[in-house]
Amino acid sequence: QLQLVESGGGSVQAGGSRRLSCKASMSTLHCMGWFRQAAGKEPEGVAAIGTDGTTSYADSVKDRFTISKDNAKNTLYLQMNSLQVEDTAMYYCVAVGVGSCKWWLLPAQAEYGYRGQGTQVSVSS
Repeated sequence: QLQLVESGGGSVQAGGSRRLSCKASMSTLHCMGWFRQAAGKEPEGVAAIGTDGTTSYADSVKDRFTISKDNAKNTLYLQMNSLQVEDTAMYYCVAVGVGSCKWWLLPAQAEYGYRGQGTQVSVSS
C-alpha cells in the first residue's frame, strides 16, 4: 500500500515562499500532484506532474508555484513563491495510477487514488 507523507507547511507572510514535500513509501504511480482545501471551501487542484515530467497548474498559482519530483528519493515537491493570503489552505499530496494527469482532476482522483494527511499552509498579510 502506497503511503504519502507531506511536510513543509507552516506560517508565512504574504510575499514569502515555502516548499512542500511529499515522501512516498515506494515508487510512485503515473500521476502525482497537489490539491488544497481552505476552511469552508471545496477542494481545488493546484498542480500535477506525470511520469514524463509534464506539468499542469491552476491559473491561480501559475508562475508562482513549481511542481517537481525526485524519482530517486520518491519525493514530490511544491515550491511556492509570492504566497498570497488566498493560498492559505491544507495542502494534500495525491498519487493516481489511472486517468489523465491534470490539476483540475486531482481532488476527484484522490477519492480512488492515494492521498496524504495534508500539511497546513497559513499566509498572513
